[in-house]
Amino acid sequence: MNWMDLLRMSSSNLRRRKLRTFLTVLGVVIGTASIVVMISLGLGLQQAMYQEIEEYGGLTTISVSGANGESDMLYSSSDESEEESEQYVDDECLEKLAELEHVTSVEPVYTMSVMLLKGSYEGYMELMAMTPEALEARKIKLSQGTLPKKDSGQLELVYGNMTLVNFQEKGTGNSYWETGELPSIDLAKDSLFLILDQENYTAGQEQTSMDITADDGDEEGGGETRRPAKKHVVRGCGLVEGGVDDYNANCYYIFCDLDTLKKVLKKEFAGRVIPGQPQTKNGKPMKEFCYSYAQLKVDDKDNVSAVSNQIKEMGYNVENNAEMMDSVNRQMGIIQAVLGGIGAVSLFVAAIGIANTMMMSIYERTKEIGVMKVLGCSLGNIRGMFLMEAGFIGIFGGIIGNILSFLMSMVINGLTANSDMIQIGDANISYIPIWLMLASIGFAMLVGIVAGYFPAKRAMKLSPLEAIRNG
Repeated sequence: MNWMDLLRMSSSNLRRRKLRTFLTVLGVVIGTASIVVMISLGLGLQQAMYQEIEEYGGLTTISVSGANGESDMLYSSSDESEEESEQYVDDECLEKLAELEHVTSVEPVYTMSVMLLKGSYEGYMELMAMTPEALEARKIKLSQGTLPKKDSGQLELVYGNMTLVNFQEKGTGNSYWETGELPSIDLAKDSLFLILDQENYTAGQEQTSMDITADDGDEEGGGETRRPAKKHVVRGCGLVEGGVDDYNANCYYIFCDLDTLKKVLKKEFAGRVIPGQPQTKNGKPMKEFCYSYAQLKVDDKDNVSAVSNQIKEMGYNVENNAEMMDSVNRQMGIIQAVLGGIGAVSLFVAAIGIANTMMMSIYERTKEIGVMKVLGCSLGNIRGMFLMEAGFIGIFGGIIGNILSFLMSMVINGLTANSDMIQIGDANISYIPIWLMLASIGFAMLVGIVAGYFPAKRAMKLSPLEAIRNG
């Protein structure tokens, strides 16, 4: 008996018992769909993490900060000679980093807290200054406008898509989070006041309030007179893509050209310490401009660890996404194993159903098995016929289960797409790759064959004469 005969007999036996076959296949369908959907949830979370890491520079990016982190930039040594021994990210540091093997680019980044004013609204923002090359490499998606131009002579800002939610009404302090209403500000068209010297501005506001109180009480106001903080008139040159509720790596930041900001800061803070810059114990500014951190690009992710160790030996702090990715992969592996195990319980139940169906089939076809043995059919053919039937049940259940899991995945992604409870960027919460579909079909077939092995072995042991007599 050849394989085509076995195939024909197996399919014929399954068709003869349609209801039983349908119910057994249904168990495999449910089991396969459970495994695929469960694992797809873990893969969706992993894909979202990968996407977020790519937004922060990918696996070949290294962030280098001062010896004690960014907080180390607040104070330096007590005298000029000791200042030179401190590790800061300045132009000299950038040159040293650029000379390291496997480093393809080094870009400085400077961040500082600023204020934006417009009418009765004020907002505390995080300003990130970068070179045009670094801004291009960050791959900021803009809904309109362009990135800031180099040395344009005035500050041009790219606003994050969640900038407006950081504005609040003066006096009341109400913002979008309390009122649910955005301020009437058009970031693409309106001119705003930018405050770089927040400390001086806040002190000036408090002094004005004290003066008003003194005037109301017919008393002379005292205190030191401060130079009012400069209000820089700025306009937006671009807007980051997305709505005010769409979180991404650039949503809260305001971006500008680094060289332009440096010139503005040095002019406004002439003779004073620029916010975020290191200073002596006597409060004097240092000569060199120091950056918050530097971003390095390495030629290959396999070289990230070696370059990171070199930089650490130089006395700097290092952060890279490769280490974060390893941690994410370990965590995601545990999550996927747990979710897959939960789904596997359903498929285990389906395997019991397959074994039961095959065993019942043997009892019903005892005479048929005896006749086959008397006619000279080999034990291998009998075993192959029952294993083929069990395998068919597994394959059909796996295919239909994948179709069902794909539909369930679409429904889950549709329901969570606009949900405020789940925020994973543009990635889907359920992700089913091709390899998962093929693997699940193969696994379902394997489960069917394993479940049918013992019934097939029992059919092989039946005595031909006893089978014919009792059939």
